[in-house]
Amino acid sequence: MRTLSNLRLLGTIVAIAGATVGLPALAQQKVLRAVPHADLKVLDNHTGSIQITKIYGLMVYDQLFAWDEKLQAKPMMVGDYTVSADGLKYTFKLRPGLKWHDGTKVTSKDVVPSIKRWASRDAMGQKLMEFTAAMEAVDEDSFTVILKQPYGFVEFTLGSDGPQIPTIYREKEAATDAFTAITETIGSGPFKFNRAEWQPGVKLVFDKNKDYVPRNEPPNGMAGGKVVKVDRVEWNIIPDTGTAAAALTRGEVDFWDSPPNDQVPIIEKSKDVVVAPLTPFGNIGFLRTNTLFPPFNDYRARLALAYLFDQRDFQRAASGDERWWKVCYAMYICDTPFGTEAGAEEIRKLDRVKAKQLMADAGYKGEKLVLTTTAEIKPIGDLAQVAVAQLREIGVNVDMQLSDWGTVVGRIAKMDPPDKGGWNMFASRASGTSYFHPVTNTAANMSCDRKNWVGWPCDETATKLRDQVIRATDEGQRKALMETYHRRLIEQQPYTLLGQFQLLFAWRKEVTGVLKSAVLAYWNMEKS
Repeated sequence: MRTLSNLRLLGTIVAIAGATVGLPALAQQKVLRAVPHADLKVLDNHTGSIQITKIYGLMVYDQLFAWDEKLQAKPMMVGDYTVSADGLKYTFKLRPGLKWHDGTKVTSKDVVPSIKRWASRDAMGQKLMEFTAAMEAVDEDSFTVILKQPYGFVEFTLGSDGPQIPTIYREKEAATDAFTAITETIGSGPFKFNRAEWQPGVKLVFDKNKDYVPRNEPPNGMAGGKVVKVDRVEWNIIPDTGTAAAALTRGEVDFWDSPPNDQVPIIEKSKDVVVAPLTPFGNIGFLRTNTLFPPFNDYRARLALAYLFDQRDFQRAASGDERWWKVCYAMYICDTPFGTEAGAEEIRKLDRVKAKQLMADAGYKGEKLVLTTTAEIKPIGDLAQVAVAQLREIGVNVDMQLSDWGTVVGRIAKMDPPDKGGWNMFASRASGTSYFHPVTNTAANMSCDRKNWVGWPCDETATKLRDQVIRATDEGQRKALMETYHRRLIEQQPYTLLGQFQLLFAWRKEVTGVLKSAVLAYWNMEKS
């Protein structure tokens, strides 16, 4: 009898083979076949903060601005714009030629509700709206943002790469409640999502949008001209990593998004395969706790994890070769402008006795704690396994519950008690470009309105210090404030750092034009 996993694998192999020998029309097309790091289940960039949704979103949709390789914001959908002398009025004009995939024109009536919807969910957007008095359409092609006081991160915010990305939707989708996920797939970006060929769990297809007008600039990170050089991109879902490695080395697929560390030494041996990192700052592993329920509603229980967890164990399991990872205690990413490790001196020493005592001080008495995770994305599952092992060593009763990643993402958004479908902990990874700056780092947002990211940590002192860092105009003052702020974060532990690593990508040597960027970009890739 075939198991479900075997059937899925068989379906994937058939899909790859069918794309190769079937459908005569495809024989004349340039098709880039890729293995994504996860299946796509969330289609809404405003509600979904997971990486696979970001990649999909930036293929199908577009942004007003985007970050280049140096993480500087550059216009994308915006053509010309002006800023008043007092810094309070921004007037943006859309560049010509922007069309939705259904052929209709993109207008400012699409833009304004899209940004407002996104801003209600994203920490960067929420901060921008704190400074915003009004955002209005002027005419079909222009809109204004009026500020209450000057804010130096307007363009930077509108070009964000997440966690939630400010992609622009049609007006009717943008009117959807921000807590109801959009399921439509009509964008204005360089690719069209081929819904007719979508086989969930098996295959996704993106066709070149022949009506897309790229900017007349070289590609640079997520910015510049998004020139599509293949006719279609196929994502083949291959759950078995050994099968994926074999498909890449044999030339059955062209690109692999994030091969797990145990497969890297195998594919590196192939003379036909390139393995390299692409993101500017690398990435971090972290464990997030739910602060709505004991014991992690007490900062001492969260601090216990910092004393307990040895980052080296996590990265050896999830990232493998020491070429690709390092220990880091900067909540805002090591080797970045905000990458201080101030306040981490004690937790660097690790102390399991102290960790156990802190758990007891927080009132923990052996109650079952739910850790939700997945085996679908192997490195995330590896992080979770190490966390469970180390927690059990100090007597923590952990119930690790496995499901697919889409289910985990849906579950962690719930505020239900852990024994009623909620959760206490989950492990994950995050892009350094999303966590390197006080404006971008959603996980460090400890505002007490429960509008912050899942886990909902609350600390008024950290919130005030973060705001002071963001508003500081003097570099020396900002640095001093950042150190004070970081010491508070180390004590409060909105998330536990599990090490910093380079996310690797692999592709056949006949694939050229692979960009270094904050989010994997399929435009500019060419296949000889």
